[in-house]
Amino acid sequence: MRYQLFYWTGIQGRGEFVRLALEDAGADYVDVARVHGDGAMQPFLDGAKPGVTPFAPPFLKAGRQVIAHVANILHYLGPALALVPPSEARRLQALQWQLTIADFVTEIHDSHHPLGGSLYYEEQRKEAARRAEAFRRDRLGRFLGYFERELAAAGGHHALGRHSYVDLSLFQLMRGLEYAYPKAMRRQARKLPHLRALADRVEQRPNIAAYLASPRRLAFNTQGIFRHYPELDG
Repeated sequence: MRYQLFYWTGIQGRGEFVRLALEDAGADYVDVARVHGDGAMQPFLDGAKPGVTPFAPPFLKAGRQVIAHVANILHYLGPALALVPPSEARRLQALQWQLTIADFVTEIHDSHHPLGGSLYYEEQRKEAARRAEAFRRDRLGRFLGYFERELAAAGGHHALGRHSYVDLSLFQLMRGLEYAYPKAMRRQARKLPHLRALADRVEQRPNIAAYLASPRRLAFNTQGIFRHYPELDG
């Protein structure tokens, strides 16, 4: 099957979690907006398929199915791409990991846009400074500590005991946070040996290494989820 991924051009964003899975598996896919522009998504968002209209990107077209939301897309792709163990219990465990990652991603985004995405960062600097301070103090370590403990409990090498889309998503989290909050992440580093080692291993997987070296992997920037504003890094 040739998959069609729909996500905004110019940023990694939430679409990158899906993109990493497709790239790691060597799947046949097209990044539709990068080929045809962001306008290619609009018919789907306008209800071209009533009853399955996605609220927002990312969404995936697989045959006649249109599947939205990162965790839902990866739950669907996992078995087809051999990126999740086959048992239902393990698939649900992977989904639980991914939904927790989604919660964390929302908090990361809100640390620089606490008043909402409709306002520019420059319009909410003061509020972002307060939110980022609370994020660094209370939330960053709590989420990463949870992932570290669960990874250690699973043997330390893989979230599910074998390579899965969860490992790929944890890699993206680590690299994104290292870009956005380098000082804060250096302070966390000694507490996260398993997460750091996992990220390094994922980066060395042949398909991922090739992807990261290609123009398909966009650089982190101050338009996506992971944004580096020095004044927010403490």
